[in-house]
Amino acid sequence: MSNVSTIEELASETCIERKGIPSMPRREAEQLLRVLPGWILADGSIEKEFHFKSYLDGLNFAYSVGKIAEEQNHHPDILIKWRRVKLTLSTHSVKGLSQNDFIVAARSELKYRESV
Repeated sequence: MSNVSTIEELASETCIERKGIPSMPRREAEQLLRVLPGWILADGSIEKEFHFKSYLDGLNFAYSVGKIAEEQNHHPDILIKWRRVKLTLSTHSVKGLSQNDFIVAARSELKYRESV
């Protein structure tokens, strides 16, 4: 189980290949969600909808998340709406959640805080 206590600690971690390991237990996922305000546990994924003052602000955020995803080699589903962006994260190679999902979520959350 991960022992992170802040979003900054979680964001400082690096995604690694998770193929061949079991998906994260629900209890551990719920514990990690405590440092990710507004993120919810869905069916085998975590998600959050972010709100913006303009459509372009949302696009810029989505682009920033794309850069994080490429850097970490872990890619969320990104749904861009008018003044909203929804991120959904799961780890396909483990058919559920892994630490990687929470790392990218934390990095995305910190990027969002910079943009508002």
